Amino acid sequence: MEAIIWIALIIVFAAVEIATVGLTTIWFAGGAIAALLCDAAGLGIGFQFAVFVVVSLVLLFFTRPWALKYLKPHLVRTNYEGNIGENVCITETVDNIKGTGTAVLKGQEWTARAYEEGKIFEAGTIVKVKEIRGVTLYVAESEAMPTQGGSKAL
Repeated sequence: MEAIIWIALIIVFAAVEIATVGLTTIWFAGGAIAALLCDAAGLGIGFQFAVFVVVSLVLLFFTRPWALKYLKPHLVRTNYEGNIGENVCITETVDNIKGTGTAVLKGQEWTARAYEEGKIFEAGTIVKVKEIRGVTLYVAESEAMPTQGGSKAL
């Protein structure tokens, strides 16, 4: 009877793993396989359960980090952090209240917003990227190209 329970658990854990691809429940399927082998060897239900728990935890804590490192797809970093501190040219007036503003960074046009509330930067102003959130540049006055109150620098 225990064999049916362990086989059902193996199927459930494997199905959940296939559905989620989270590399979490597969380790419990391994524990259920070990418990099924204990059942086939004629060991009692208490010993089977203990083997299930121990093998599952060992697999979870010792092989999961390795599996995550080598089996999960690697995330591609965009290296946007390197653009923080860059000077950009405003191509449309940046006004947070009106929700307007664009800037050109390395040949690409981005949505731009003022880093400090209340600041307005006119088109043609050179500003510095202070922060990037999503596809929006948050800009402030540039030390390299001083501007006066958001007036044109060029």
